[in-house]
Amino acid sequence: MDDIQTLAEQDNETGKLERIGVFCASSSRMDQVYYDETRRFGQWLGTHGKTLVYGGSRCGMMEVLAQAVKESGGRVFGVVPQKVLKNNLVSEQIDITFYADGLSDRKEWLMGESDIMVVLPGSVGTLDEAFTAMASHTFGEHQKQIVFYNINGFWEDLFVMLDNMAKKGVVNKPFSAFVHKANTLDELVALIEG
Repeated sequence: MDDIQTLAEQDNETGKLERIGVFCASSSRMDQVYYDETRRFGQWLGTHGKTLVYGGSRCGMMEVLAQAVKESGGRVFGVVPQKVLKNNLVSEQIDITFYADGLSDRKEWLMGESDIMVVLPGSVGTLDEAFTAMASHTFGEHQKQIVFYNINGFWEDLFVMLDNMAKKGVVNKPFSAFVHKANTLDELVALIEG
């Protein structure tokens, strides 16, 4: 991962957050509001010259996001596990592809290539990625911020759980130091732009 981190650092000498890592659902069965907001976020990324770093699939919210970024002038980095490749599910929106062995390898690449991680609505795979990023931050492996985009209140229950964990004394480092919740696109943009 040292080489990956070096690439990310070389590409970002301005100090701005340019490579936006995104974890999100591959599902196509969610309410339309989630796809609409994902598209708006992708359009913002593209029009502001950001690079999307994501899981590389052409399914569900992942493809909506990548397509919006590309159509709006942004770059797309896809981290593609072998299973996605074998099942012919790789997005055609990708500018640069990183091939990962499996999900654990993909998470390492995603975190290494991103300046910040944004968590859109998703299921256990998305939670796995988000919790790995959170645990890695707590362990001191990176200092990157993690933002949950709380579209339509999707992540409310998760934040109640995190608050309860803190109240019960099992949290060594306050989540509020590096985990954030954005309820609107404007709030998300403000956290990315700093």
